[in-house]
Amino acid sequence: MDETNPPESAPEGNPAGKRRNNNANKNGGRGPKAAPSVVEVAPIAKRAEMKRRHWGLILSFVLLVALPLLVSAWYLWARADDMYASSVGFTVRQEGAGSAADIVGTFAALSGGSSQSDTDILYEFLQNQNMVELIDNTFDLTALYSVNHDKNPLFSLAPDATLEDKVSFWEQIAKISYDQSSQLMEVEVLAFDPETAQRIAADILKHCQNLINELNATARADRIKYAQADLELAVERLKTARGELIQFRTRNKIVDLDADLQGRLGVVNTLQQQLAEALVELDLLAVNTSKTDPRYVQAQNLITVIRKRIEAERTNVVSGGVSETGVDYPTLLAEYEGLVVNREYGEQGYRAALVALDVARAEALRQSSYLAAYLQPTFPESSLYPKRWLLFGLIFMFLCLGWAILTLIFYSVRDSQ
Repeated sequence: MDETNPPESAPEGNPAGKRRNNNANKNGGRGPKAAPSVVEVAPIAKRAEMKRRHWGLILSFVLLVALPLLVSAWYLWARADDMYASSVGFTVRQEGAGSAADIVGTFAALSGGSSQSDTDILYEFLQNQNMVELIDNTFDLTALYSVNHDKNPLFSLAPDATLEDKVSFWEQIAKISYDQSSQLMEVEVLAFDPETAQRIAADILKHCQNLINELNATARADRIKYAQADLELAVERLKTARGELIQFRTRNKIVDLDADLQGRLGVVNTLQQQLAEALVELDLLAVNTSKTDPRYVQAQNLITVIRKRIEAERTNVVSGGVSETGVDYPTLLAEYEGLVVNREYGEQGYRAALVALDVARAEALRQSSYLAAYLQPTFPESSLYPKRWLLFGLIFMFLCLGWAILTLIFYSVRDSQ
């Protein structure tokens, strides 16, 4: 019987069991003293030994990290050629006073809107194929950057490079930095000798200036062209209005309808004066003579005739007497007023178009963008590229990171099995 096992309890009704319970009660409920337990101690671990998986990890580290790192170091210090960097910095300035459109553009920029400025266009121009073609036509990039291609293929251009290859290689030798808040742009050009780097940087500055000048010329020509088009339209409108007015005068045989109307109204005014004089004379005759006097009767007849003539003239002017062409006078007057309004509108539009053309020419000459170079192409005295220690550190970091990820994947698969 195992010493650690407690004795079996007696069945119910057993006196011995009752006695043990009584004894336990007499001992304060603590019961009999328990036997000590045996503690088994694990055997001492064996000395650690290298296993096959450990050797595999060391071998993978050598193959995936150490060997590529040694090859990279050998290439960077033994094969990669020194490259010189020439920097040029510039910005686009606007000459002339700001207009309302500039103020609106400023508020749009502050509120989060975007407008493509000349500097943004210049930034895109420095990276596109047109710039590469211009530089290649001047310097022949293949001849300059493919000299050591057999020795240094990673940092040089292939002798049979296409235009697309040159555009891709341009991103390596032309490093562009652009601050949109200050509108400052800086270009760093790399070459195998300092003279070439400076010459390419100077040529980049020249092409950027040419682009800004072309943009100015285009904007100036468009502004003047639109103003001239408005002036030509105003001239045609004025010619049409004056031609219609001349045709109206010729058709109705009226040189100046305003003068004709004034003449008609003058006739009415004259008749009214004569009527007043006739009334005064009639009053005098009524005092000095009788109503049967022939002079009194003649004065009454004269007053009647004058009143009828005044009524006829007013009817002719206001109610529409027919002219020689068969058109009533109010219709002629309405048509004439419309033609006069068209002529005046055409004259005002013509004057406004002339002023707009003069303003457009003045603005085109006064407001223009120009390229301001705050950093002329520098002449490098020492090579800064390739940055060997930086590249070496980055290669080591990514190799170690890749090796660690593969190791974790291996142990994860191994533990899952």
